[in-house]
Amino acid sequence: MATRAAPTFNIVLVRPEIPQNSGSIGRLAAAAQARLHLVGPLGFSLEDRYLKRAGLDYWPYVDLRVYRDWAEFDALHQTMRSLAFRYFSARAEKTYLAADYRAGDFLVFGSETKGLGAEFLEPRAGDAYRIPIFEPGVRSLNLANAVSIVLYEGLRRANFLDRE
Repeated sequence: MATRAAPTFNIVLVRPEIPQNSGSIGRLAAAAQARLHLVGPLGFSLEDRYLKRAGLDYWPYVDLRVYRDWAEFDALHQTMRSLAFRYFSARAEKTYLAADYRAGDFLVFGSETKGLGAEFLEPRAGDAYRIPIFEPGVRSLNLANAVSIVLYEGLRRANFLDRE
């Protein structure tokens, strides 16, 4: 797996369940030179063929870190609190456009079926954002799509897109 000293952003998936989504997000992370953090328990094996298929042959370019659970992730990143942690949930009050994106920030997303959960989000509500959904019958967006929307807005705001 690739490792870079300074990723554009840190994408954090908490308890991801669907290997195809994580594979697609891995491919996205590689393309954007973002670091991908998978926080367990994972709903699949990292050897899963669907994960690899969704990431295609780009998997060697993914800067990947894996953690047993949120406690392990949180303990290892206590010293990085100078970087912002942004939490994304369909239940948040503010939209993702209200976030102040800076290079290296952590963009945190929950599982496909449970999200981050109300208990997890409550103490972090000030840093929680949503992507607007206009159709009341649609509960949430596909995880890979949500990460794409947020990551590229972050890249735009942090002026990474001007570097191409």
